[in-house]
Amino acid sequence: MTPFAYLFERFPSFGQTFCYREVAELDRQGVAAPIFSIRNPKDEPPQDWDARIVERVHYLPEEKELLDAVQRASKKERLTPEIIAALDEWARRTDFLRLYQAVYVGLRLKEKGISHVHAHFAGMAARTAFWITKFFPITFSFTAHANDIFAPRKFEIGLDKLVGTARVVVTETDYSEKFLRERFPERADRIHRLYNGLNLAEFGRATFSSDPPLIVAIGRLIAKKGFADLIRACALLVERGRLFRCEIFGEGPLENQLRAQIEELGLQERIQLPGPKPQHELRARLGAASVFVLPSVPEIDGGMDNLPTVIMEAMATGLPVVSTTIGGIPEMVVENETGFLVQPDDAVALAGAIEKVTNDRLLAQRLGEAGYERAQNLFSIEKNVREFCVLLDTDTRN
Repeated sequence: MTPFAYLFERFPSFGQTFCYREVAELDRQGVAAPIFSIRNPKDEPPQDWDARIVERVHYLPEEKELLDAVQRASKKERLTPEIIAALDEWARRTDFLRLYQAVYVGLRLKEKGISHVHAHFAGMAARTAFWITKFFPITFSFTAHANDIFAPRKFEIGLDKLVGTARVVVTETDYSEKFLRERFPERADRIHRLYNGLNLAEFGRATFSSDPPLIVAIGRLIAKKGFADLIRACALLVERGRLFRCEIFGEGPLENQLRAQIEELGLQERIQLPGPKPQHELRARLGAASVFVLPSVPEIDGGMDNLPTVIMEAMATGLPVVSTTIGGIPEMVVENETGFLVQPDDAVALAGAIEKVTNDRLLAQRLGEAGYERAQNLFSIEKNVREFCVLLDTDTRN
């Protein structure tokens, strides 16, 4: 296939395991794409990353060293007059570092004979890739995820320019593909849906042996995950005399607020916030669970979940899933087939769905088995990465 490189804002990252999985599967399939990362992830929870992949990451220098490196390249006449003019014209305007990062990465891609770069998210990395395309004979593509398209931040190189310039735009769900094609009809033929994938063999199967039932939730402790609604639903289950335990894994700015809510409702013995955990520990907790719950809600600015990887992971474990009807979630969770969907911000309906699953083990097993089969059909990392390679190869040759 056409040689290409990855450009990430940060890699590898606990909150973006789907990116690591894609790189690792490409590696397994014999495509060892060079990896550039604008930022070096720091203070992240320990993970099961392959050292050979992490050691391959080329981290970009910090601002001063970056500017010095570009200046040296200019003195050695490695930059075209057009690049120098663009750097001078942009000066210190907002996002100016993207131009310097583009020069830094572009020179190295040129040395490697690489003519295409792929970024994840319509954010910092994609904006840098945009400038790489402007400065060098190198095309770019990006994978659009959730808030980066539903509630994009305002930059001079915005979503419209990224979509207008990219050779390929990959997005995770039919929902987001339709969203982007309707917004950018003139680029509809460049926008493609490709589900994220999992190494399904890594996941054990749920045993449904927990007594009392164990509710598991995983995600960043931020508003759009809806964990405040899950805590309210747990309070309702207590009022109904239901026995259960609930574990919400993750970290984020709402941790203290959620802990205060748990304490205020007297749920300290029922709900735990264990923090972030390595993937193998999360897989073990999913295997011990009775139901997986992610009560996602839309944010005021339009941000929302699209294809939460944790739902795929729960389905790969054979768990029933209770979630909400936003974004691409209904493409994973089929009502009364692989789980139950409720409207966002409805703690009463959420409690009812959880109660229905945890009160009927046969129902939970039936839903979980159907979810497992759906995960096998839709979310195989091996199959989806092969499709990604074909898509990238076809479109970048056109």
